[in-house]
Amino acid sequence: MEHVPALDEDLKKTLGPATAKVLAEQLGLHTALDLLHHYPRRYAERGELTSLADLADQLDEHVTVVAQVADARLMTYQGSRGGGKRLEVTITDGSGRLQLVFFGAGVHKPHKELLPGSRAMFAGKVSRFNHKLQLAHPAYEPLGADASDRDAATAFANQLIPIYPACAKLESWKIAKCVDAVLPSAQEAVDPLPPALREGRGLVPLTEALLKIHRPATKADVEDARQRLKWDEAFVLQVALARRRHADSQLPAVARRPAPGGLLDAFDAKLPFTLTEGQQTVSREIFDDLATSHPMHRLLQGEVGSGKTMVALRAMLAVVDCGGQAAMLAPTEVLAQQHHRSITEMMGELAEGGMLGGSDQGTKVVLLTGSMGTAARRQALLDLVTGEAGVVIGTHALIEDKVQFHDLGLVVVDEQHRFGVEQRDALRSKGKQPPHLLVMTATPIPRTVAMTVFGDLETSVLDQLPAGRSPIATHVVPAKDKPHFLTRAWERVREEVENGHQAYVVCPRIGDGEDEAGKKKASAEDEAEKRPPLAVLEIAEQLSRGPLAGLAVEVLHGRMDPADKDDVMRRFAAGEVKVLVATTVIEVGVNVPNSTVMVIMDADRFGVSQLHQLRGRVGRGSAPGLCLLVSEMHEASPARARLAAVAATLDGFELSRIDLEQRREGDVLGQAQSGVRSSLRMLAVIEDEEVIAQAREEATRVVAADPELEHLPGLRTALGALLDTEREQYLEKG
Repeated sequence: MEHVPALDEDLKKTLGPATAKVLAEQLGLHTALDLLHHYPRRYAERGELTSLADLADQLDEHVTVVAQVADARLMTYQGSRGGGKRLEVTITDGSGRLQLVFFGAGVHKPHKELLPGSRAMFAGKVSRFNHKLQLAHPAYEPLGADASDRDAATAFANQLIPIYPACAKLESWKIAKCVDAVLPSAQEAVDPLPPALREGRGLVPLTEALLKIHRPATKADVEDARQRLKWDEAFVLQVALARRRHADSQLPAVARRPAPGGLLDAFDAKLPFTLTEGQQTVSREIFDDLATSHPMHRLLQGEVGSGKTMVALRAMLAVVDCGGQAAMLAPTEVLAQQHHRSITEMMGELAEGGMLGGSDQGTKVVLLTGSMGTAARRQALLDLVTGEAGVVIGTHALIEDKVQFHDLGLVVVDEQHRFGVEQRDALRSKGKQPPHLLVMTATPIPRTVAMTVFGDLETSVLDQLPAGRSPIATHVVPAKDKPHFLTRAWERVREEVENGHQAYVVCPRIGDGEDEAGKKKASAEDEAEKRPPLAVLEIAEQLSRGPLAGLAVEVLHGRMDPADKDDVMRRFAAGEVKVLVATTVIEVGVNVPNSTVMVIMDADRFGVSQLHQLRGRVGRGSAPGLCLLVSEMHEASPARARLAAVAATLDGFELSRIDLEQRREGDVLGQAQSGVRSSLRMLAVIEDEEVIAQAREEATRVVAADPELEHLPGLRTALGALLDTEREQYLEKG
């Protein structure tokens, strides 16, 4: 923001160093403006009781409740270190009851203050003791009112109490006091919305919205403020994306139209099947984009196994047809090798242009990865710079300075969420003019996320599976409650192998001592289990000695030597290896149609979309697929609910919605990749589809009229504040 002293001032000056330190470290709030954008999560009403019934879903979370004391019991107990006092207080709010416990010297104050019939706000971490929910040593703030002054009591009772997202060191009501200290500076906030838009949509001014969100007099105030603040977030984000689209549309590109009777026609003629209706529609959209003189920016999202690679390959061949080159960027060596194998197989003699036995219309298809030998690498680089190779498939190795193209016309990025912006830009900069860009993902993305995260890309969706694909049955295997289910799972794997098929077993970690999982902080559920996630090396050994003895069992993980990885994958694809015990390195793109069963160990440790991706590795041939989700979590846990959701549907878009609802919006907007706090505090990507769609329209209109926002200084300032340089870079390509 332009320097607005009161808003930009460090919170130390207003609140003192100790409080400012907690706000910065625990909640990422550094300035008055940050604090003003730290909105209440909800509001408690002093006049009505807030719900204790929902606390079961908030185990291990810090909560704030407003309730009445039902009874209080002071007890003396004998412990290992002598006697002590324990105060048990039961509170109620009409929807449920909750126990509070205080120990030792901490019992005296609450014993005097928390008398039956008194009301207070209580804050603490929800835990379970003897099968009951409780708050141990909660902080509390009595809600007393002067009964003699009727009016004051009524005003007090009807006040809305903001409940802020809090942390152990700073309860909600202390945050409220901090907000009070900076609230006057809200008057200086710069309004980003153009006045015509704000008035046309009936939205309140920004300063009013900030006052109403923090200190509402009525529920209508809260609603007014929310609507306004949601619009700010949606609109500023959409303006950033509209500016990207506008800038991209100004870039020059070479129009690429396939030559009649050329490579693409020859390829289509030898296909043993017809393209699905979806593949034909998406291909038309892509070919229309390729024929324009500014770069295509298209996102192709398709269900696991919907034939995205076929669509991408036809686009690549169309570019080669008119003298250009096409590069496909894959996130792992395993996937790059897999793509190279399947593309050369699909193309046959057309992939051997210029070679003995190759087709006259063909081109050379080369692979470029970091682990290639010097001679093979030198030849691949030569084929690219001379234009001999029309198609190249590679990993990050494609991005290195040494790699030069004769005429790069199309870049296809597979599983784009694995790549940083810089990597994509580095590859795109290798064209004489900006090449066309096709981004592919098998992680289905709800429409609203496509409009926010991928808002600078046109979107194509492939949701039809090719004929001959088999359905996949998915079941949860509760290993702890019903160990015989796990025994049966291994019997099923044996049966599939005996019927000539193959199996995957997926584990969360490798298990070679320097494991990636060890570096991660254990989640609450891991803590509850008190055991590390199952590992590939251990499980492979147990299976070889036990339930799968006598079968060809091999391991595959990311830290193996690339040549060994490729060897294992080749032998698995050839059917020599019957059971592959792997990490998620097989998550995307691995295509072995003979694999019919997948067992995912500790399935509760994977996300919904990731489980759906993994499951897509089986059922790729004519035999039906089976996916078994093994978990030791108890039936009532949120983790088991997630697994049940995956077992209940094969619809990736439905699962992506569930996944999104279970994660914070910030994760969706790539907070992890950008290292910047999510700018979405009020906007809920799933619920606010309409606001996002309207904001996109308005933003497109505003940017078309004034691309540099010269007449909208407030909007320009807000753009600078919400999307600092790093975040804007992240948004460049979603």
